[in-house]
Amino acid sequence: PTRQLALCLLGKGLSAGGHYEDALVVQEAELATGRRVGTSENANHMLTVKSNLAKTYQSLDRSEEALSLRQEVYSRTLKLHGKEHGRTLQAASNYVSSLIGLKRFQQAKKLLRKSIPAARRVLGESNQI
Repeated sequence: PTRQLALCLLGKGLSAGGHYEDALVVQEAELATGRRVGTSENANHMLTVKSNLAKTYQSLDRSEEALSLRQEVYSRTLKLHGKEHGRTLQAASNYVSSLIGLKRFQQAKKLLRKSIPAARRVLGESNQI
């Protein structure tokens, strides 16, 4: 856990500083470490690692890889927490963002039609996501 926390903080710091290539190496090491120590792919920590990794891929213009991870994170989060959980809504938002970035508007529209009613119920009408 200490090593994973150190990798997480280092990866976030590098990413925040715009050092995306270095952040990528650290985040991939963090993911590999989690797998090596037997952390479930469905654990919140692993989903967060994958979400951070997707954000870094996006920053490096590796949009297809970002999309793939965001789809996985959304799918696993949906199964783990259900459609009316804050983590699921955030994962859906990230997935939609990737879809729009790749001009896959029909897929984005379909996902938004599924997630907006849940977001309204959970967050209320006046909340901005």
